[in-house]
This record gives sequence, structure tokens and C-alpha cells, in this order.
Amino acid sequence: MDNYVITIARGFGSGGKQIGLRLSKKLGIPCYEKQILQMASDYSGINKSLFVKSDEKLNGKKIAMALKKFPKINRLAEPSQKDFVSDVNLFNIQAEIIRELAKTESCIIIGKCANYILKDFSNVISIYVEAPRRACRATIMERLDVTAQEADQMIYQTDKYRANYYSYYTGGGSWTDPVAYDMTLNSERIGYDDCTEIIAHFKDIRLARTVQQ
Repeated sequence: MDNYVITIARGFGSGGKQIGLRLSKKLGIPCYEKQILQMASDYSGINKSLFVKSDEKLNGKKIAMALKKFPKINRLAEPSQKDFVSDVNLFNIQAEIIRELAKTESCIIIGKCANYILKDFSNVISIYVEAPRRACRATIMERLDVTAQEADQMIYQTDKYRANYYSYYTGGGSWTDPVAYDMTLNSERIGYDDCTEIIAHFKDIRLARTVQQ
């Protein structure tokens, strides 16, 4: 494959999305996050609001069942089937979009379990970005104009949701497991700009090694 994909998972407030946007500008390739919801809507004909709702909220009962049943992410329900707009099928549609992007263009994908969905693709570089709580707190307080207590609550709730989302749709995978990624970066120690440079350089090394193989 001539194209490549960089997936970025990130702790809330760590700056992973901002690093992705800087990387997008540096490499001249698109960065996708919520745009994938619109793509999935266009692809399936299902209203975008259903993808947004599914993306933002997990039913507690479904989380409890996460480890009991592995989602069939390679199989899409037909429009005539009653589970066509189920949360799992909505995720499956997004997964199809992500796989198609990996086959056809170079891009950056933020979140969406993209590192797992594309784990068997040789042209994918997977990154996890994190930072200490104090740094994430300061970032959220400045960006959203909230108190330290409010920022801590937002970080706790968002990271808990992301961990549950990842576990559910990967059949029990750990969102923060470093083994699930090619590289884990501490954005407080390294800084956004240097994180961007490191990822861009690693991309060249990783793809060159893939070609040699």
C-alpha cells in the first residue's frame, strides 16, 4: 500500500487531538474524528444523530456484557433487519469506513478504536498520548473555563467512558495497554510540537521497515 494511517488514542486533556491536527498540517493529510460519523451516515443512509448518540453513550447493561460476547465487527446487518440501527451495527459501519480509509488514502484517525480495527493492516501506525492528571487538569481548565474540581470530574468521566467503549467494542481490550500501540507519548514531558515531530519521524521508520519486509 502506498498510503498510510496514523491512529491516535488519547487521555482527556492530554492534547492528543491537538497533536493530531498539527500532524495533519505537517504531513498534508486529513485528520478524522467526528467526520467519521458523517461518513458512516452517508454510507449507510442512517441519520447521523443515531451515530452521535451511539458514539457518546453506552448502556450500562451492555457494558456489563462486554466480556461475554465478542462483537462481530466484520459483519454488517442488512437494512431489512431489525438490528440495522443497533449500537453494534452502527459501530460496524464506522469500522467499515475506517478500514476503507486505510485502503484508499493517507490520514490520521482520532479515537474510534481505530488502532484495534486496523491492527492487521501493515500501513498503520498506532499512537497513544497521555499526560499526568495535573497537566490534563490545567489544559481542561484553560480550554473550557472550568474549575479544578469540574475539570477532574470531566477527565474521570470521559476517560472512564473511553475505557468502557474500547473494552466493549474490542471484546475486553484495555484502552491504555501500551502493547496495543506502536508508541506511547507523555505530552507534558515532550510537548505538542515535539510529539508531532516524533510521530512524523517514526512514521518514516515504520513504513520503511514495512517495505523491506
